[in-house]
Amino acid sequence: MAASGSGDPVDAKSGEAPPAQRIDPTREKLTPAQLQFMRQVQLAQWQKTLPQRRTRNIVTGLGIGALVLAIYGYTFYSVSQERFLDELEDEVKAARARALERASGP
Repeated sequence: MAASGSGDPVDAKSGEAPPAQRIDPTREKLTPAQLQFMRQVQLAQWQKTLPQRRTRNIVTGLGIGALVLAIYGYTFYSVSQERFLDELEDEVKAARARALERASGP
């Protein structure tokens, strides 16, 4: 631990630092060194959360891709069912034609 009066914000008794305060850089006049330090901290935080964010993005992308493929597959399935219905309609037309021939034939 640092000695008392060394400028270290760590509390000597508990060994804990006080919580950070939010600073609005547009309102408060900060030195270039302070701004640079803020950028470094933000970059470090961003890099720390990057793998988690990347994993979540991949999982989300795969989920959306699976949904798209499912819709696409269902569309193909529906179209094949429509052809089946078209065949049934053709059979109905043929049956009606045969029925008309029988009715008007003898």
